[in-house]
Amino acid sequence: MPKTLRPSGSSPFVLFCDHASNFVPAELHDLGLPPSELARHIAWDIGAAGVTEVLSEIFDAPAVLCGTSRLVIDCNRHLDAPTLIPEVSDGTVIPGNLHLDDAARANRIERWFRPYHDAVEAIFLARETRGVPSIAISIHSMTPSLGGVPRPWQISLSSHLDRTLADPLLASLRRPGDIVVGDNQPYNLDPKMDYSTPFHALRRGIPHLQVEFRQDEIADPASQHRWAVRFREALLS
Repeated sequence: MPKTLRPSGSSPFVLFCDHASNFVPAELHDLGLPPSELARHIAWDIGAAGVTEVLSEIFDAPAVLCGTSRLVIDCNRHLDAPTLIPEVSDGTVIPGNLHLDDAARANRIERWFRPYHDAVEAIFLARETRGVPSIAISIHSMTPSLGGVPRPWQISLSSHLDRTLADPLLASLRRPGDIVVGDNQPYNLDPKMDYSTPFHALRRGIPHLQVEFRQDEIADPASQHRWAVRFREALLS
């Protein structure tokens, strides 16, 4: 089940982390994968949950963290996407996802996809009822390299058409000159592929940010706290 923090938090920011966990429910038998595979980035956004939790605390912000691995079901994909329940991820075959029938797919959607998004929706709906404005922040992490291609960006912002928050935050992050900051690198915010920010923020027309931290930069609690603080300072500067 999803984890909700500070649902009535005073901050305008509402945080959500689609790939916070590598947990696979017992009845799915680890999807036929060894622990070494479930520890990899294919199963979750390493370090993203820790950053989300720190940001929730220092902002007093509501946060929702997905409680199941994206190999069970990817909560940032549309329900008709081929990668919603991936059969292969970064070269690894996922045995427990092969040849699923419609009933098995529907079961995963109802048990793990919908509860997460219902929890995020509950935050926004409650704030709308109270007349409290919201800014959506979707938190992810990226691998230091993929397919042999290195990723130099220590932090990156993904945006679509609305650059209202992205542009000043990019400038603030880059101002000290000591880190490499990506702008839609390696990923942009694509409403045809991404689900969470388009569904919860774009359709509401509310301000939003999607951020990617490089996983080697947020590998432990101390570095997660350090990057959360830096992100907060840049966001408020």
